[in-house]
Amino acid sequence: MANERTVPLLPCASIDDIETFYGVLGFHTTYKQRKPNPCVGVQREDIDLQFFEIAGFDPEQSYGSCLVITPDIEGLHRAFAAGMRATYGRVLVSGTPRMTRPRARKNADGLGGFSVIDPGGNWIRVFRDPTAAPMPDATSAGRLAKALANAVVQADSRGSISQAVRILDSALARPQADDDPVEQVEVLVYRAELAMVLHDPDTAAELLARAQSVTLTDDESERAAAAFDNATELATALR
Repeated sequence: MANERTVPLLPCASIDDIETFYGVLGFHTTYKQRKPNPCVGVQREDIDLQFFEIAGFDPEQSYGSCLVITPDIEGLHRAFAAGMRATYGRVLVSGTPRMTRPRARKNADGLGGFSVIDPGGNWIRVFRDPTAAPMPDATSAGRLAKALANAVVQADSRGSISQAVRILDSALARPQADDDPVEQVEVLVYRAELAMVLHDPDTAAELLARAQSVTLTDDESERAAAAFDNATELATALR
């Protein structure tokens, strides 16, 4: 039978905080009740989510998660980011709630994805629809790109920030003459993002300065444009 729908039901500490946050992302409230059990439903186009409130719930201990499959992860990320900037003056990259940037996921056949971690600690994992995506670039990557790919799996997919930091710090501590400078920039900027997640703004600022000091050709600067865009967002959040 076709035309079924699945709606995730996720935990939170406050349905009011959930309603406010998803409103920032462009969702509207479809249902809300206080009794007998507090719950709220929100929807943005075909993304339909519901939440139930638990007294004393700790978002940091949440295992709540769901997948959102879309042909346009960049467009959805831009819309969410615009809502955050309009409300908070910046994209939230640390704390709870926060949002990661679209990146290729080694553990998803190289397809791109990003995550929204909401006030309930739920991970809303947005992935590109593989039926609408080109085949990932099979070009061999350098050692820094491989370290970055492994770190993204740990931090953006598994939430293991400390393990991702260890991977990147190990790679950065052993520079090699044939390292791709674009990959170096990408690693430094991502490591700065993780420093902000860990509430370490001094380290983040130092890493962003290092990324800006990497010497690049015009072609390399173009290839590093997305990383520098991320660096600009991070610098704004540091102010």
